Amino acid sequence: MMEGLEDLYQELILDHNRRPRNCGRLADANCEAEGYNPLCGDRVSVFATVEDGVIKKISFDGSGCAISTASASLMTESLKGKTLEQAKALFHKFHDLLTSDTEKTSEGPSLGKLVVFSGVCRFPARVKCATLAWHTVNAALDNSGDKVTTE
Repeated sequence: MMEGLEDLYQELILDHNRRPRNCGRLADANCEAEGYNPLCGDRVSVFATVEDGVIKKISFDGSGCAISTASASLMTESLKGKTLEQAKALFHKFHDLLTSDTEKTSEGPSLGKLVVFSGVCRFPARVKCATLAWHTVNAALDNSGDKVTTE
């Protein structure tokens, strides 16, 4: 990755960590779940209001490392207005970005800003930080009632 681009990516992650978007409990949420990463102590709760199969509102609350918080913030921006099917497809693309050789992945452009996490694949322990909110939103949208853990 080009050095300037990497700096830009790092700045976007730091910005979303310092000023997370869509942070806080949704009073009218009809889907919610809690997630926990025991490896580093990240905790996240995800709240969504789904109407007619579309995510109308989505937010998160919790505490965690910069990667975890930025991922949750960018996730909420990416999923608002998406159908449940689109949300699941985006999760799979994002997960592939983090766990595959990014040079061979053609998913980058369709991920938009989420591509900033492409470097996480070089740090396997951080993949759980970046995907915690995503696994949690899947549980929320499935209304499984399960507490999500990365272990």
